[in-house]
Amino acid sequence: MSWRPGAPTFDEWAQLLGSCERSAVHLEMRDGYAVAAENPMLAAWRAGHRYDLSDEGSWWRPWLSLIRDTTRRGVAVRRARIVSEPVSEYIRFEYDISTTNIIAGEQGRWLPRRRASAIALPGNDFWLLDGRRVQFNHFTGDGDWAGVEECDDPAVVQLCTAAFEAVWAAGIDHDAYTPA
Repeated sequence: MSWRPGAPTFDEWAQLLGSCERSAVHLEMRDGYAVAAENPMLAAWRAGHRYDLSDEGSWWRPWLSLIRDTTRRGVAVRRARIVSEPVSEYIRFEYDISTTNIIAGEQGRWLPRRRASAIALPGNDFWLLDGRRVQFNHFTGDGDWAGVEECDDPAVVQLCTAAFEAVWAAGIDHDAYTPA
């Protein structure tokens, strides 16, 4: 495994997703993140701002272009989130802004944590790329980026594959989930 401290840059994300040929799946398991890049969006959301989905130009951002470009190349991008209920303020925010990811081509599901008890899960959020490589996302206790760790060990890849697919199968599609 290789470890890099800090948050990935946009160029690193573009390289990571650009390397995918078939799939990029992401499992998130925290009820809150404190990622500095999201602070302006979170502050606006707390102040009552909500996206006008009919005005794409007002909310489109580079991440969404990356997702759209990735899915247009035929790569399936799926994100599953395990969430405690009642959901945290951060998860409400994340739910509200996730619609833009769906519009960009990502598929999303939500799994209430109480329904995840029988699923073997790795200790960290991750991206699984083409079913061959894992990028673990490490966060501080307060939810900010600590670093990323890449792994292609077949046993770790299999653990992450099984975990993601089990969460996906038990999850609720974004459009059908109502944050409780």
